[in-house]
Amino acid sequence: MSERGDGMRALEWEQVDVFAEAALEGNQLAIFTDARGLTTEQMQQLARETNLSETTFILPRDEATERERGVLVRIFTTQEELRFAGHPTLGTAGWIYRNHPVLRGQETITLDLPVGPIPVHFTAPVEGEEGVFGEMRQRDPEFGQMHAREAIAATLGLSMDDLHPELDPQTSSTGMAFCIVPLRSVEAAGRLAINQRAAQQYLALSDAKFFYCIAPVENGDADWHARMQFYNGEDPATGSAAGCAISYLVRHGAVAPGARIIMQQGVEMQRPSRLFLRGEVRDGKVCEIHVAGRTIPVAKGQFFLSI
Repeated sequence: MSERGDGMRALEWEQVDVFAEAALEGNQLAIFTDARGLTTEQMQQLARETNLSETTFILPRDEATERERGVLVRIFTTQEELRFAGHPTLGTAGWIYRNHPVLRGQETITLDLPVGPIPVHFTAPVEGEEGVFGEMRQRDPEFGQMHAREAIAATLGLSMDDLHPELDPQTSSTGMAFCIVPLRSVEAAGRLAINQRAAQQYLALSDAKFFYCIAPVENGDADWHARMQFYNGEDPATGSAAGCAISYLVRHGAVAPGARIIMQQGVEMQRPSRLFLRGEVRDGKVCEIHVAGRTIPVAKGQFFLSI
């Protein structure tokens, strides 16, 4: 952050595409790279100004603290601050990996988030590949209520036949609670058009914050297909929800422990995303939830605020 001498201060800002295989794909993320001095209200206003699904704010601290506790980051949607979100975590860690004055190029970058420290492991860039590939380990999952199939179908505007015949909706959380809704097919997912008023009324009485709808892919280079529609529209890639989804799939035997699967998302939005997921089971409990993908820088500049 710097003063311009005309009663304004300049805030450095960058935009990256997360869970993208090429630029202009995946989920967009705005990153304010030095947010020291900003109030919570100003951060929320800037998040509304970027008008992306999420915006992050890096709050630099001294080297010893960042090495011990991680880099302090706050995450905002256009309407609220989040304790955790997946693509902001991966994308911000990717920016730090490429740009941090001390931690640049470190194999593991840790973000200090309200849910606790989240480490992101990076693979050394390969010549000719765009961006950087990182894998975050999310918190061990907590599983909540099972949701009545009839109520879920009615809320989401689907028929009972659109729901997966064997897997029932359930809340899963690795830091943010999602109602995981398995659908019968990618075709059913393609017809999804959630009425947000009905969705918010249902979710307000449940233990989940959002719906995450997934379907098995029968023919393609991915294993599962996902959509996440919420109050800000549709999310091209949702890393926090994907961690909940792989937790759910492993728990219910739909994915083998330790197997890495590919979740595709954003296809209907013309922003294809690929999320690489795996989870383990130890002592009967699902754990070691890993969500990976590529972060590609696409833009940078400055925002101006009155001092």
